[in-house]
Amino acid sequence: MRRVYHRVEKIAGNVITLRADGVQYGELAEVASRAGTSLAQVIRLDGETVSLQVFAGTRGVATDAGVRFLGHLMQAPFSDALLGRVFTGSARPRDKGPALSDNMINIGGPSVNPAKRIIPRNMVRTGIPMIDVFNTLVESQKLPIFARAGEPYNALLARIALQAEVDVILLGGMGLKHDDYLTFRDTLDESGALSRSVMFVHTAADPVVECLLVPDISLAVAEQFALQGKRVLVLLTDMTNFADAMKEIAITMEQVPSNRGYPGDLYSQLAARYEKAVDFDTAGSITILAATTMPGDDVTHPVPDNTGYITEGQFYLRNGRIEPFGSLSRLKQQVNGDTRADHRTIMNTMIQLYAGYKETLEKRSMGFRMSEWDDKLIKYGDRFEKEMMDLSVNIPLERALDLGWEILADCFEPMETGIPSKLLDQFWPKSKVKE
Repeated sequence: MRRVYHRVEKIAGNVITLRADGVQYGELAEVASRAGTSLAQVIRLDGETVSLQVFAGTRGVATDAGVRFLGHLMQAPFSDALLGRVFTGSARPRDKGPALSDNMINIGGPSVNPAKRIIPRNMVRTGIPMIDVFNTLVESQKLPIFARAGEPYNALLARIALQAEVDVILLGGMGLKHDDYLTFRDTLDESGALSRSVMFVHTAADPVVECLLVPDISLAVAEQFALQGKRVLVLLTDMTNFADAMKEIAITMEQVPSNRGYPGDLYSQLAARYEKAVDFDTAGSITILAATTMPGDDVTHPVPDNTGYITEGQFYLRNGRIEPFGSLSRLKQQVNGDTRADHRTIMNTMIQLYAGYKETLEKRSMGFRMSEWDDKLIKYGDRFEKEMMDLSVNIPLERALDLGWEILADCFEPMETGIPSKLLDQFWPKSKVKE
């Protein structure tokens, strides 16, 4: 029987401090008070001085509360029974289903040994042309979606969850509005995708500490599915809320703040989660897409700034579209040479012409006379934005490549595109070839 401590020396916000021995960082404890019993987690050790974050808050917790350490870190259940279920950030059922307690696994463990990893080699198809064609997602990749507040990043993640060709979807929501949570759940349920999904959701009304647990629980469960040979896609939203939760706790702990008040180990904390992405040499894979909001649309904000050093590219979501300039998948060259012979050519040609379209728009706005070439670029740009960039477009990669050729043929002569004759002979739409 583990000892119960009855002397709380300090209560600050949702953090209590007491003196105890034989305690490890991250260990769970039960706090018994007049308000009932609540879980807490060790978030700081200073000799025998132990600070714990109380999940349910410290309302009703007095200095004589009983604290009993459980001797283990935060754990989550793992089994196929998780599929189709929705849980809180601390793995309690949110969907009114039965609680699961079998096969408990520790969360927050180390990333996978590099010797067990293989070079990424498989494409993750999403049905979204701006991803599949222009910035291909690769198994075991870690990519953020940078967006300012108000952009439909959650809607984009829901689309990807529906359409991605993977075995299991892990959705980790942090600080979600209740409407966003319901949208995720209902979208997946109505499409039948919930049966291959597990959701760990922390809403804005839930305890702050649960926000910190969401990525770790999601990735721990994802790792177990991957070890079974499953292709797992982990969708996290919003990592800025995760960082803000870290900042809130750091301020409560009176830690010396770093840039804009965030803790000095922000980079390490983010990297510890993103580095869970892996393609096992003898099992499955974990791919991570994480929405990261940019306050004030500022990419130099500490959260997106640090994220950019960790991840393998990024998607920029602007005006409801994935922006082709700035968005980058650094691993796309690992797979887009093996999809179809024209993939890289279509990707490069269409982006170059779209850049010309943007320059033409600037010329027109300044009152310059439009040339015949400018008119072609404007026609092309309008079609490209409507038929390729719009996030409602849902077509397979091969159809998207064919559509790219159709748009080019409708707007330009073959020689105006700069595409090699060999590819023109093979892929240029025959109906557009002049006699």
